[in-house]
Amino acid sequence: MLGDTFRSLGRRNYRVWVWGALFSNIGTWMQFTTQDWLVLTELTHHDAMAIGIVMALQLAPPLLLMLWTGLIADRVEKHRFLLFTQGALGVLAVALGLLVVTGSVRLWQVDLFAFLSGCVAAFDSPVRQTFVGELVGEADLPNAVAINSMSYNAGRMIGPAVAGFCIAEIGSGWSFVLNGLSFFGVMGSLLFIRREDLFRHARARETERNALTSGLRYVWAREDLRTILIMLFIIGAFGLNFPIFIATMAVGVFHVGAHGYGILNSAMAVGTILGGFLAAGRKKADFDVLLNGSLIFGVGCLLGALAPTYWLFACTLLITGVSSLTFTATSNSFMQLSSDPSMRGRVLAIRFAVFAGSSPFGAPVVGWVANYFGPRWSLGVGALSGFLAAVVALLYILRMREQQGEKHS
Repeated sequence: MLGDTFRSLGRRNYRVWVWGALFSNIGTWMQFTTQDWLVLTELTHHDAMAIGIVMALQLAPPLLLMLWTGLIADRVEKHRFLLFTQGALGVLAVALGLLVVTGSVRLWQVDLFAFLSGCVAAFDSPVRQTFVGELVGEADLPNAVAINSMSYNAGRMIGPAVAGFCIAEIGSGWSFVLNGLSFFGVMGSLLFIRREDLFRHARARETERNALTSGLRYVWAREDLRTILIMLFIIGAFGLNFPIFIATMAVGVFHVGAHGYGILNSAMAVGTILGGFLAAGRKKADFDVLLNGSLIFGVGCLLGALAPTYWLFACTLLITGVSSLTFTATSNSFMQLSSDPSMRGRVLAIRFAVFAGSSPFGAPVVGWVANYFGPRWSLGVGALSGFLAAVVALLYILRMREQQGEKHS
C-alpha cells in the first residue's frame, strides 16, 4: 500500500525534481507567511483588506495572461523555460528582502513585487504542472500530482515555522532573502534531470490566432471541465483565503505573536500533507471526490469560525487542510488526464487562471468582512463557498446519472 502511494518516486527524474522542489516550497511559504505578517503588523495597523489587495495583485496575472501562458506551456521546451522562470522568481524575492532588511520598504513596493511575482508565476505554473507529466508519463500522473501537492504542503508546514523564527529573531527581510536562495533547489534539480528519459508530449501546431482561443473553446465544449472551473472559482475566491483567515484570527481573536501565527500555518500544512497521502493512494479522480472534498471544506471552515480556543482552531485547520488538498489535487488530476495532451498546457493555464485569478474578486471582500464584522465571519464566508461548490458538483452528478439512465432505458 505504501509503495503504491509513492510509486512515482521510482522514476529517477521525478525523485530529483521532488527534492529540489521541496527546498523551493519551504522558501515560498516562508515568503507568503512573512509577506502577510509584514503587511498586517509592520506596514499597516492590522488592515486585513491590505492583505487581500496584495493577494489580489499576486494572483490576478494568471487571469489576465491566461491565453498566452497556456499557449506557451503547450509550445515551449519546458526544461529550459523553467530555469528562466525559477531564476526570475528568486531575483524578485531577494530584491524585496533587501528593501525590508534596509528598512526602506513601503506598502506600495510590496504590492508591486507581488504583482511582478504573479506575472512570472503565471507563465511558470502551467509549464511546471505539465512538466510533471513529462517526468513520469500518463500512468503515474495522478500519483505524481498528489506527491507534488504533498511536497508543496510539506513546505507549507515547515516554511511558516521557519518564517516565524526569522521574524522574531533576525527580522522579516531575511525570510525573503532565504526564499530567493531556495530557488537554487529547483534550478539544481533541473540541471540534474536526464532529458533523454522525459516523456515528451505533442506540441500545439495551430496558427497563432486559432491557438490563443482554442483552449477556451475546448474547455467550454466540455461540461465536466466547465463544472470544475465553476467550483474552483467559488472556493478560490471566497474559501482559500487562509492568509487572511489565519492572520486575522491569530492577531485579532487569539492575540498571539509571530510564533503562534507560524504554528497555525503549520497546522494547516499538516492537514494538507495528510490529504496528499490520501490523494496519492487514490486510484482515480472523479466528481464524487470533488463533492466530498468541497463539502468537508465547508464544514471545516464553519468549525473554525466557531472554535472557542486557539488550539481548537488549530485542529479545525487540519480538517480544512485535508479537504482543500483533496479538492485541488483531484481537480488538477482530472483536468490533466481528461484533456488531449496537445491541449493540456492551455487547459491547466485556464484552471490556474480561474483558481488563482478568482482571488482578486474574493480576497478584498473577505478582508473587508474580517475588518468590519470580525475574522470569524470571514471564515463563515469560506464555509459558504465550500457548501456552494458541493451543490454545483451534486447537480452535475445528478445530471450525468439521469443521462446515463436515459441511455439505458
